[in-house]
Amino acid sequence: MKKLTLALMGAAMLSASLVSGAIAEGKTIGVSWKIFQEERWKRDEGVIKAIVEANGDRYISADAQGSAAKQLTDVESLISQGADVLMIVPFDSEAILPAIDKAAAEGIPMIAYDVQIEHPDSLYITFDNVGVGRLMAKEMLKVKDAGNFAFIKGDQGDPNATFLFQGIMEVLQPNIDAGKIKNVGEAFTDGWKPENAQRNMEQMLTANNNNIDAVVSENDGMAGGVVAALAAQGMAGSVPVTGQDGDLAAINRVALGTQLVSVWKDSRALGKVAAEAALMLAAGKSMSDVPNVGKFSGGKRGVEVNAILLEPTPVTKDNINAVIDAGWIDAATACKGVAAGSVAACK
Repeated sequence: MKKLTLALMGAAMLSASLVSGAIAEGKTIGVSWKIFQEERWKRDEGVIKAIVEANGDRYISADAQGSAAKQLTDVESLISQGADVLMIVPFDSEAILPAIDKAAAEGIPMIAYDVQIEHPDSLYITFDNVGVGRLMAKEMLKVKDAGNFAFIKGDQGDPNATFLFQGIMEVLQPNIDAGKIKNVGEAFTDGWKPENAQRNMEQMLTANNNNIDAVVSENDGMAGGVVAALAAQGMAGSVPVTGQDGDLAAINRVALGTQLVSVWKDSRALGKVAAEAALMLAAGKSMSDVPNVGKFSGGKRGVEVNAILLEPTPVTKDNINAVIDAGWIDAATACKGVAAGSVAACK
């Protein structure tokens, strides 16, 4: 399907188009977060809540705290509180289906936010996660196209972990087939938690006598755990590590040289698109009425859903100014501990 490059300007244009149309006020938008402790969700929520409340609607939310069972209960609670639209970031896309079936039976529109739910009545809004995987792998090949590679994947119950790995392998497979790259360790990481990623990395280092040349980590939080494990062995900065999300600490690691890339997914743009889609659905519009909707069927079960995919941006030492100029991070935070002049953005 068509992919979109949507920055805040594009999202603002969408906002204007929606405001000019008929959007019902006094509706309730319920959001179920899979695990709110991650830095990025707070940015998403700030945008979503502001748009919903500015339109005269009510925002309610629940934090599943990394529990599939709690998230089922949370969604039930949001429904009982009168949610006219549900926006769900599923912790486990399979386990959440009973709640999705209930909402669908009650005619409640649903948005699968950032993480796919394979249900035809959910609108999937995310960044192109297969594309994120490709970008991480492409940046890795620029600096390391051979050697022993370790792969730190996300939570096994999250389809994004599979989408990311699909994109990574599309790029790396030719070098693997040619014998240039050797996969010396691959592990899913429970809850995408940094401490679990660190443990996985420590085990891989031990199993390979520290003979690891590159680490493909599927997000920034886990990259932090990976870098901690490498630092304990005196290897931080000499082994390139990938990540994604644009976490502030990760951007600083990119500037310091302990992380190669953070693929930036501007969640402010994602939040705008999703919030305004929610307002349209609450007003009785169909998913096909939402701008830039296409079809997507890349999940495990091949269920076709309506979807909007935004396109991300890889952030390396060479373009840290992009996130500073966009107001995502200030120069002092990005450049903390960085020797002046060693990175173009850090003067």
